[in-house]
Amino acid sequence: MTTHLTWRDALLAVAIVFVWGTNFVVIRVALDALPPLFLASLRFVFVFLPACFFIARPKVSWPNLVIYGLCIGMLQFGALFIAMNGRISPGLASLVIQMQVFFTIGLAMLRTGERLKAHHLLAFGLALAGMGLIAAHNGHGTSFSGLSLVLVAAAGWALGNQAGREAGKVNMLAYVVWAAMFSIPPLLGLSLWLEGPAAIAAGFARATPITWASVLWQSVGNTMFGYTCWAWLLSRYPAATVAPLSLLVPLFGFGASALLLGEPLPPWKVEATVLIMAGLAVNLLWRVPKAVVIGEP
Repeated sequence: MTTHLTWRDALLAVAIVFVWGTNFVVIRVALDALPPLFLASLRFVFVFLPACFFIARPKVSWPNLVIYGLCIGMLQFGALFIAMNGRISPGLASLVIQMQVFFTIGLAMLRTGERLKAHHLLAFGLALAGMGLIAAHNGHGTSFSGLSLVLVAAAGWALGNQAGREAGKVNMLAYVVWAAMFSIPPLLGLSLWLEGPAAIAAGFARATPITWASVLWQSVGNTMFGYTCWAWLLSRYPAATVAPLSLLVPLFGFGASALLLGEPLPPWKVEATVLIMAGLAVNLLWRVPKAVVIGEP
């Protein structure tokens, strides 16, 4: 297995993290028209349909697919979309959700008995300092509820990572497509209950071609293109070569939000970003990670 990306594969990797990072702005645009839980349910509808008619179900247990679908759908994206509906800025959301790395490590320790290393403590301490800096600036692009919801989303992502890890070697595109079947009912049910048919109808009325393009960007671009190509890269190169590229996601998230939405970047945001990114870098670059993160928002 080669350890150096070819220039074409490097460009593909950058394209993936670009899509993942800018997706936070795309989410914000779609939320201007659609209620958050209904938007999340649409995301997974377009992941599942029509792909389920062309892609065979992966050879994993139904309970595993259910757990992944619920954790990624209801916990990760349900909580994330609610948070981004006025509770946290896109740039900060793209940064805070990277805390899933530390939740994933904790779950791996509980499930497989992996031991905590010294660099884990250093990495977590740096990231925690960054989180504290964000919390200290409540009301400046974030709120405690928004921060808490994105942390719930990060925990949901970590639970999904663990389910994907325990599924073994599977076709990742097929896995994501068929798991989406279990994301749709709870998201749609909660949308009907909490947001109501009137809000959903109003969302349809407000939706523009840009809104629907945003939904497709999330389902086809972010999920199907991103997951499939990332899994393909991981099959060709060591995880230590590919995984650190995910550090670019918050940079694209902040850049796109600042450029397209005018999100301000005061010094405290830069400092928080440096702290959290330093923590992630220590975790990813200290050694070859045993667990591979299988996707982004």
